[in-house]
Amino acid sequence: MNLKNLAMWGVIVFLTIGLYNMFKNPQSSINKKDTIIFSEFLSEVDNGRVVEVQIQGNNIHGILSNGSRFSTYSPNDPNLIEKLTNKGVSISAAPLEEKMPSLFGVLLSWFPMLLLIAVWIFFMRQMQGGKGGAMGFGRSKAKMMNELKGKVTFNDVAGIEEAKEEVEEVVEFLKDPKKFSRLGGKIPRGCLLVGAPGTGKTLLARAIAGEADVPFFTISGSDFVEMFVGVGASRVRDMFEQGKKHSPCIIFIDEIDAVGRSRGAGLGGGNDEREQTLNQLLVEMDGFDTNEGVIIIAATNRPDVLDPALLRPGRFDRQVVVSLPDILGREKILKVHVKKISMTPDINLRIVARGTPGFSGADLANLVNEAALLAARKNKRIVTYTEFEEAKDKVMMGAERRSMVMTEEEKKLTAYHEAGHAIVTINEKAAHPIHKATIIPRGRALGMVMQLPERDELSQTREQLHAQMAIAMGGRVAEEIIFGEDKVTTGASSDIEQATKRARAMVMKAGLSKELGPVAYGENEEEVFLGRSVARQQHMSEETSRKVDLEIRKIVDKGYDRAKKVLTEKLDDLHKLAKALLTYETLTGEEIENLVNKNVYPANKEDLKVEDEDQGSALGSIGLKPKIVH
Repeated sequence: MNLKNLAMWGVIVFLTIGLYNMFKNPQSSINKKDTIIFSEFLSEVDNGRVVEVQIQGNNIHGILSNGSRFSTYSPNDPNLIEKLTNKGVSISAAPLEEKMPSLFGVLLSWFPMLLLIAVWIFFMRQMQGGKGGAMGFGRSKAKMMNELKGKVTFNDVAGIEEAKEEVEEVVEFLKDPKKFSRLGGKIPRGCLLVGAPGTGKTLLARAIAGEADVPFFTISGSDFVEMFVGVGASRVRDMFEQGKKHSPCIIFIDEIDAVGRSRGAGLGGGNDEREQTLNQLLVEMDGFDTNEGVIIIAATNRPDVLDPALLRPGRFDRQVVVSLPDILGREKILKVHVKKISMTPDINLRIVARGTPGFSGADLANLVNEAALLAARKNKRIVTYTEFEEAKDKVMMGAERRSMVMTEEEKKLTAYHEAGHAIVTINEKAAHPIHKATIIPRGRALGMVMQLPERDELSQTREQLHAQMAIAMGGRVAEEIIFGEDKVTTGASSDIEQATKRARAMVMKAGLSKELGPVAYGENEEEVFLGRSVARQQHMSEETSRKVDLEIRKIVDKGYDRAKKVLTEKLDDLHKLAKALLTYETLTGEEIENLVNKNVYPANKEDLKVEDEDQGSALGSIGLKPKIVH
């Protein structure tokens, strides 16, 4: 397409230059070699060297005595004929010719205008992207899927079993409609796939195309709306006309929220292009002239902004929620994606799935791809579990920043900060097990302790929330105990922010405050005004607001006190773990458990053991003295 546009521009420039050269001097085509001025012509007449002349209007053509021809332009001289007669010049006269312009002349005169029209049409086609000629703006952009190219079936879709069952029924209806119509059932008009980004809505639609033996058209919601009012509605009509010709068929509209937003929230008075397109779509789906055999499947991750008329029965008869996969679903998704790579057979995908809570199908595909890229970077021929772990850390926490320059003091502070989080985690019964602790900078963090839930959680208990509060405070408390209050850094700012948000949610949303009771105190409510989401402050009395602030502070202080109590009692474990982090930089959860509970060091390095009888020996080797703040 770029070569075609370049060639088009080349032709335009070439023709423009040719026209300029042609019209800049209209007399360029006249042979000026035999033209003489009028005074010279009179001189030749006086000398008797003019033999014959032909007068046509003011133009004079003649022959001299030496046989050469000449031409000149004569003003209105009344004595010219008399002079020529006296000198014996043969005179002939002819009227001016009124020749009809030739076809070439007509085309040449109209060529600039035709060129301008052609250039305008070219640019309009580029802006509209319409097909079917320059005036095909209203044609639908829906493309029929080619099942032979990149065919996807339900076997390639995993982790969303309930959604697959819903759409499998649609495919089965298309294959054998009598099975359902025998009992009076009607073919569904529309099916809306709703889910978070990356959960597999588009992949599920492609699987429907692969499974159904009917034509499958695909189009994006943004393909309907153009700069001209009425184009989108025309494209909707054309799309359904194509569907009728290939009935029964499926039309898939991706990101339907681009055209299906609620009406009446804009500034166009209900007459703008998007609303007209939506009105036409509503009529085509369920109006006087219904389209039997045309099923609309749409996908969106913003169902809250869709127009209610679009979601009523008769239009989108069913809504299929494509949710984030659970641990079993993640394992199935990983099995689908690992078929494309070579990996060692001892990799347990259940463990990988357990370590990726909240991952969508797209995230898991990216995880497998990152593992393959890491193995290729190391010149390996097969992907091992090490690459999966590194890829998971990279996706969840960011790439390692080993080139970052940190002083020894900063490393020690980071080690004790992360050790504080880890020691509190081990001693909190309601906390999740530790998966990994590291002081290698990743992303914005200088270090982190990663917990790994044993199963997916749908809700959290008050005990778990208070345990998370204590864990968040563990880093700040460790800094205060070891370095003193004056040496405390801003490293715990993100921990404090998360703890405050969690405490605020416990008080104002979850009703977990005994003082305020099970009442929701929403900070603000959102409402739509002129198409925008506007936060409206919900008023609370001063007394209630003060109680809310006091309860939030009380919950955070409780977590701080729990962390301080644990780290004061387990000070030796804190020194031991911090020194191991300084040496190894990264420790797994199992290594931390063995170190703290069994005094077993990684790689059996006995030189790292801390002598119990010497309280300061653990810090003496790194030049630190404990500072206990009560």
